[in-house]
Formats: sequence, structure tokens, C-alpha cells
Amino acid sequence: MPTFIRTQVYEQLDETMKILAIDIGAGTQDIILYDTEKEVENSLLMIMPSPTVVIAGRIHAAQSRKKGILLKGSLMGGGPSTKAIKQHIKQGLEVYATPDAALTINDDLEKVKEIGIRIIRDDEINPGTLEEIVLQDVDMQAIGNALAGFGVKMPDMVAVAVQDHGNSPDLSNRVYRFRIFERIISEGGEAKRFAYSQGTIPADLTRMRSAAHTLGEKGVVFMDTGPAAIFGALFDPAAMQPSLVVNIGNGHTLAAIVKDDRVRALYEHHTSSLTGEKLQEQIILFADGRLSFDDVFNEGGHGCYVKETDGFDAIRSVMITGPRLNILKNMHPDNKDRRLWEKLHFATPFGNMMLSGCYGLLASYLQQEQARSHI
Repeated sequence: MPTFIRTQVYEQLDETMKILAIDIGAGTQDIILYDTEKEVENSLLMIMPSPTVVIAGRIHAAQSRKKGILLKGSLMGGGPSTKAIKQHIKQGLEVYATPDAALTINDDLEKVKEIGIRIIRDDEINPGTLEEIVLQDVDMQAIGNALAGFGVKMPDMVAVAVQDHGNSPDLSNRVYRFRIFERIISEGGEAKRFAYSQGTIPADLTRMRSAAHTLGEKGVVFMDTGPAAIFGALFDPAAMQPSLVVNIGNGHTLAAIVKDDRVRALYEHHTSSLTGEKLQEQIILFADGRLSFDDVFNEGGHGCYVKETDGFDAIRSVMITGPRLNILKNMHPDNKDRRLWEKLHFATPFGNMMLSGCYGLLASYLQQEQARSHI
């Protein structure tokens, strides 16, 4: 991966810029304020609870007060918040939701109703004794307040990564998600193909479009969290291509074979289903082209897609990133596969593992700006 993120692009652009990059995961939202007048290592950073964790906390607080809730706002990431909503209903407490907010739970609103959530239109909102909870992946007021507390102004440009399964009310969202990845990889697999501007987000990427709507004109680039982390990890000096890059997130683990700065193959599983031993076995099989979509999907994972691979022996570096990397790091030495570990590096792009996704976002945006400057 070229090192243009540090100096080359903004020198060619002949201007300075500030951009806030937000990588929204299942456990944390990782934030960097990138300023082209500073070294990357001097960027302002925040690692904060993810929006879905914050929302789950608000729901639990309402539950402790025995209060019903009204969910409003927009589609956002589920996970902890969806689990909290279902617990609220099990406690016999009311849950109402506007249609846009209800899509957070399921793309099919009839299935949302089946779990006990009452859908109401925006113009019907009359909460009475209900506690209103606003769903949104990007809380610009909270981030702006945090920055303002240190005398820092919110920049005019924001880049966001969210995990988007795509709108698939009639099909497994795991299958649908991989169909999206297969299309992007078959078209070339470069970072720019995984990145979208305000006007280019496909209609089926509803979570991404929801975040774009929240940001308005401030939103300049949007990506899925997995590919963003993959491309960001490649800024570690130890990364040599062909590279097997693995992002072990709180919710999902995604691995990619990257050659000539293009994703050639992709694998994704739920992190909670993996041990270090299982993960190392599957990514070696994946790199060898001996792991099928069904092998992963049938045990509850998302799947894998291999457009091309030269086999594990051709991999020059295995780059590990993500907040759950201890799954591998804490393995017993006797269980470590020597073929993997002699190539393995725990990626710390610009000295910070948690910000791999943010660096992938920045790289994609700066690549686009570089391309525009040459038109």
C-alpha cells in the first residue's frame, strides 16, 4: 500500500484539510481527526463505546425504571441494542418504534411486529409515559461536544465505516452480504470500489445510506468496516503482498487476500464462534482455496469467496488487526501452526491497531481526491 496518507496526496492537492474518520464496530467506535498540517501520529484520537452499546445502555436504564420505550430516528447497527430491546419485551414492557427505527431489528417489518414491537408512523408519535430513544449510528452532537470540551472544532468533512449486510427481507443477510462482496471483488477489488460518496451508495446498502442521511453534506466517504480495516492494516511497514489480512472484530472476523492492492478473496465468520486454533486452520484453508462458502455458512458464519489465490505458501505476510486479536495472541505455543506464525505480524498502522479501519477510510478518500486532482 503506498504511503500517500502521510504526505504525497495533500502536497499534490495543494491545500490543507481536516477530516473526521469514524469506524463504527459492535463494541467501540474508533475516531480520528486527521489534519494534513500534522503528522498522522499527532492526530486526535478517541476510542469510545459503539452507538449500539450506548443505545443498549439507555434501554436497560429504562427497563430498570419499568418504563416502556419509543424507538425513533433511523436504521442503525443492531447487536447489543437489539438484544436489549428483546429483553425489554420479555420483561412485559412496551416497545413502540417508527418504521425507519424498526428496520434496525429486521428488514421485514412483519417480523419486527412478531417479536412484540408496535410500529407507529412518525405523525402518530405521542409518547405519553414512554421514554423516547433516538436510534442513529452517528451522533454528531456527542462527538462535537467531546471535541468542544478540548477547544477543538468539528471539521466539515466526515468519513464513516459501518457494517452493512444490505437490505434482504427475503434472503439470509449473510448470503446477501457476500453477494455484494463477490460483485466488488469481481469488478477489481480495489479500495475505491469498496468506498462510496453521498450520491453513489447503492439503494440496498440501507445502513450506509442512513448514516449518509444523518451526516448530510459533511459525509464525504462511506465504507463497510471489514474492508476499511483490511486496507488500513496494510499501512503497517511489515505488510508485504500478497498479504493475508485478518481483522478480528468484537462481532465479526474478516480475512482477505490482498495482492497488488486488490482484494482477491474474502472470508467472514462470527468472532464468538472462533478459537485461535479454529481461526488459524480456516484462514490457511482459505488461502489455499480449500475452504468453501458452505463450509463457513453452514456452521453459522457468513461465508467465503475466492476469486483467485496462489495458495498459502505464496502469502508473504499475515497481518492481524482488530480488538479481539488476543484470540490468536493468547494461543498456547504448542498449538501455533509454524507456517502461519513465521509470517504473522500484529498490525499497528501508524502505531495504533485500533484505528486500522479509520486509516482505510482516509486512504480511500485521499485516493479519490488524488484521482480528481489529475483530471
